[in-house]
Amino acid sequence: MAEDDTQPQVGAMESARAAGLWDRLGRIAYGADYNPEQWDEATWAEDVKLMAGAGVNLVSLAIFGWAALQPERDWFEWSWLDRVMDMLADASISVCLATATASPPPWLVTAHPQILPEDADGHRLWHGSRQHFCPSSRIFREHAGRLVEAMAARYGSHPALAAWHVGNEYGCHVSRCYCDESAGAFRAWLRDRYGSLDELNAAWSTSFWSQRYSSWDQIIPPRRAPTFPNPSQQLDFSRFSSDALLGCFRHEADIVRRVTPDVPVTTNFLGIFKPVDGFAWADEEDFVSHDSYPDPADPDAAVGAAMAFDFMRGASGGKPWLLLEQAPSAVNWRDVNQPKPAALYRLWSWQAVAHGANGVLSFQWRASRGGAEKFHSAMVPHGGADHPVYRQVAELGRELAEHPELAATEPGRAEVALLFDWASWWALELPSRPSTRLSLLDLARAYYEPLWRAGLPVDLVRPGSDLSGYRLAVAPNLYLLGADAAGQLARWVQGGGHLVTGFFSGIADENDRVYPGPYPGALRELLGVTIDQFWPLGPGDDVRLRLAGQQAGTGRCWSEEIRLHDATAAGWFDGGPLDGRPALATAERGRGRASYCGTLPDAATLAGWLAGAASNAGLTPLLERTAHGIEVQRRLGEGLEALFVLNHDTTRRAVRLAGHWEPAVGPAPQGLELDLGPRELAVLRRGTGNQASPRRNA
Repeated sequence: MAEDDTQPQVGAMESARAAGLWDRLGRIAYGADYNPEQWDEATWAEDVKLMAGAGVNLVSLAIFGWAALQPERDWFEWSWLDRVMDMLADASISVCLATATASPPPWLVTAHPQILPEDADGHRLWHGSRQHFCPSSRIFREHAGRLVEAMAARYGSHPALAAWHVGNEYGCHVSRCYCDESAGAFRAWLRDRYGSLDELNAAWSTSFWSQRYSSWDQIIPPRRAPTFPNPSQQLDFSRFSSDALLGCFRHEADIVRRVTPDVPVTTNFLGIFKPVDGFAWADEEDFVSHDSYPDPADPDAAVGAAMAFDFMRGASGGKPWLLLEQAPSAVNWRDVNQPKPAALYRLWSWQAVAHGANGVLSFQWRASRGGAEKFHSAMVPHGGADHPVYRQVAELGRELAEHPELAATEPGRAEVALLFDWASWWALELPSRPSTRLSLLDLARAYYEPLWRAGLPVDLVRPGSDLSGYRLAVAPNLYLLGADAAGQLARWVQGGGHLVTGFFSGIADENDRVYPGPYPGALRELLGVTIDQFWPLGPGDDVRLRLAGQQAGTGRCWSEEIRLHDATAAGWFDGGPLDGRPALATAERGRGRASYCGTLPDAATLAGWLAGAASNAGLTPLLERTAHGIEVQRRLGEGLEALFVLNHDTTRRAVRLAGHWEPAVGPAPQGLELDLGPRELAVLRRGTGNQASPRRNA
């Protein structure tokens, strides 16, 4: 299938730097975020000893160390970090060294209060917390760059240095700044994007409500206004804000890459996090890192965690990534912070490895005595090494260390792609839409979950990506879809791909302008349907569905008046104002098929529809007939196939295997039967005899 490979790919140098990290570690990385500046030197010695006992081989160091490293503008204090780096090197513990710029010190804010961010109402956000900087601030970047340059020069050749951790959780607390300096940077960004005011006015539809701009100086961020700000302005400000944070990352990454060209660079995502376009950021990293904090009180938390992991895998192009943070037990920031049972800590750690993580780290190593996160769990709790939490994390560290061969495997690419686009996410959830109930993340999870439960590996990718390795593409919603990406999808389907698309897709172009002609705009010809009216549904206003074969189901959130012009109905609305109208449709296109759903079906109906699409695409699950709560993933390497079977349920489950497998972790199969207790897992292995292709299905 011919493709337009329009997206940047990870280059050979970036891949080589990341591969060097994994080769250096030699096994699945294990460790924590380490903050020695909170403790005295006697505690450091104890920490290193306990790390060795817990199988720790990688720590992320000095994330919030700016004030300790640079107590005053012209005074750098390196002695404490020198000693810690030396102690870790002597213990054969590698360091992912942070650039320490995540929280500016008070002296910098006092000297330059203009670096502080402002919200949409013009309120300044003060220091005393963290992330209190305007991403567009030249003064902030200048001082951050000075610190990073000094750190890279001092530690660039240190034997403990294995990777650079730039910043930390960008956009977590301040994802946008509306100050005057941000306004100027926004205008510069718009000049680069549009080139002229005429182009901007056309893109923003400024003839509406007398908004036409005659000078660049008239343009401001979408600050608080009497009613709805211009949607295209809001969309572009979301793009700009993500890019402004990315500019901070690039500024520091460029410095460490110049000084230490062979050391890989990363920063940590907060899962599928709305403020920052994760795909754009992944292009800039040597390896992707992720912070995972599912709620142990949520019985379905494993689904959301898996979807985030599959975003990391998709954004990485199937290469290994790093779980940089998770909680050993409870967090401190939920309304009710329940502890994480020992079985869940082990299960969710192995789940990350199953989805391609080559490392499992926690926040943090030793629980703080003071500060906002003192009740956040740590690998060494307040109770010390005799605490059950330390014993459980040490046990997992030893278990991971016993299987170094897994670090030489990769998950590769799946054969199902879930299309997910940040710009469409930003635009879909703006006000002044047919419904405020639309949540892209909820829609994506609704489509992802039945694929996950069926044992079909999924990569999250962006529209416009190379889909040639995928048989099935699922697009829960693509409200915003450019003509080029729409054309690429059509060519992929014509070449044999199978596409499943959800409602309210293809409606607007890249600038949130509705395509002329009937809905669904950019996808009208591919899907073979015309939509005359949207009929969004309120809470509890479910609609009945009648499916082919006389099966019944329900739809929620949305319905629409669909006419078929080159497609076949696969389901109909049953009752109500749309009675008898098509609800699901399929269209044969070349060697492929495009399917469309005009509502959000109930879980069973959606699962059945997606199972049919997968079957038509020639896909089979990794294991047939897995029980509820069982997850199956696979990693492949030279001469080795590893199968991960995880029981997320609270009851014992039996799994039937295909073929003979040897036990590596957890219980051994009895013939073709594998019995797993509640929240238990097994890693099984077998030889392949050659270099297995990570892109084929089992």
